Amino acid sequence: MANFSFDVVSEYDKAEINNVYDQVQREIVSRYDFKGTPAAIEWLGDNRGGFKIIGSSDWQVDAILDIVRKKLATRSQSQKILDTTSELVESNLKVTKEVPFVRGLDQEKTKKITKLLRDEAPKVKTQIQGEAVRVTSNSKDNLQTAISLLKSQDFDFPISFTNYR
Repeated sequence: MANFSFDVVSEYDKAEINNVYDQVQREIVSRYDFKGTPAAIEWLGDNRGGFKIIGSSDWQVDAILDIVRKKLATRSQSQKILDTTSELVESNLKVTKEVPFVRGLDQEKTKKITKLLRDEAPKVKTQIQGEAVRVTSNSKDNLQTAISLLKSQDFDFPISFTNYR
């Protein structure tokens, strides 16, 4: 009997995030309420691990963050990749906010996923492999049930599915 599997990971599409960044920059340049202000978006660090949002006030930073969220939604990316817990930093008549991206499943998150699958989908087997959870079964239907179950849950972190076999 064949064994089928997939991996549950917490990743994002870097190409789509680049597109979001470009679209947000274009909208900032074209919006009338941002003219003559320091409103901008920059990459956070050399590895592009997040966004640095710059504005003249906290409402402007929030407006740019709303634009980012809308662009993520139009590009079918989860807004849960944005870690908006950092504080606003005010200096030189500018307000900045660093918004790093959330990626990778830690031990607590992988245990939450495996417990859910163990309780709700007993026909699949789970195995934690570093920052991923491997889900295996003898039936593709059971795997599809597990995927729909995971998609229906409202985790506080983004999940995606890879390595379908």
